Amino acid sequence: MSVPLMSRAGGRDPQRHGPYGPRGRPGDGPRGRGPRGNRQPLGALFVTPYALFLVVVFAVPLGYTVWMSFHRFYFTAPGTDVDAPWVGLSNYRDVFTDPVVLRSFFNIAVFLVINIPLTVVLSLVLASALNSRLPLRSFFRAAYYLPYITASVALVAVWGYLFGTDGLLNHTLGGLAPDPSWLVNSALAMPVVAVFVTWTNLGFFVMLYLAALQGVPRELYEAAGVDGAGRVRTFLTVTVPGVRHATTLVTVLAVIKGSNLFTEPYLLTGGGGPDHASASPVLILYQKGIEQAHPDFAAALGVVLVLVVVSLSLIARRFTERKEV
Repeated sequence: MSVPLMSRAGGRDPQRHGPYGPRGRPGDGPRGRGPRGNRQPLGALFVTPYALFLVVVFAVPLGYTVWMSFHRFYFTAPGTDVDAPWVGLSNYRDVFTDPVVLRSFFNIAVFLVINIPLTVVLSLVLASALNSRLPLRSFFRAAYYLPYITASVALVAVWGYLFGTDGLLNHTLGGLAPDPSWLVNSALAMPVVAVFVTWTNLGFFVMLYLAALQGVPRELYEAAGVDGAGRVRTFLTVTVPGVRHATTLVTVLAVIKGSNLFTEPYLLTGGGGPDHASASPVLILYQKGIEQAHPDFAAALGVVLVLVVVSLSLIARRFTERKEV
């Protein structure tokens, strides 16, 4: 029977004791004294400014908005004290019975049905093409990203020239041009806005997919080539599953962007026209709360919009992100 060796100092087994505690493993020493314990106060110190920023910029205004939505609130001059009586769900009832508000949510549904598939498919296809050995690849990457960083006013001017009543597109189509024209047609105004937003934001989503494609192992493409898979099959069986997390992010961001439309319909269609056919909830919120001085109604609409955006984002994530096996 073997006998464990004994050290000279204290008769301890050198195999069971070391400089870090029993068995010589760094993590087996006294808890609370390791590097992790020392980093916790420093980590909290770094997180605190951002947490305060969130509280001041987001949490406090959101809480005040919720409070306003349950009261009859008025804009007043500085120093003027006006009562804000409790009205319960009256503002929310006004929101859900306002035909303009209901039309704006329908418009957003139309927008998302057009925008999300176009955004996901086009950005992924373009990112896959730009990720290959394409001539002038750097030029095309910059060209697709340029509309995203260009001022909206300049882009709207270009699209107004293209889709206006006397625009280039109508001259090209001739007798096939719609009447009324694109941006003053109640059936076509929102689809045109959806295509415009898809085009302007495409470069950003292409960059997201390009970053995600760098994480797809090249061995998978090589294996698909050995198996005789063509480009389409390789794209569907390797690329699409490999970037599914990026697809979730793209979808959620597209939902958030679409639900918060303001600049595009405000500039393209002159404030949501014709006859509110391109109005968005945020645009109605601005018109009701600022132009018509009904901040309590606007607050209730804002709370409803937040709940809708959160719900749509969760649904989009559920449908686009599969469980890991």
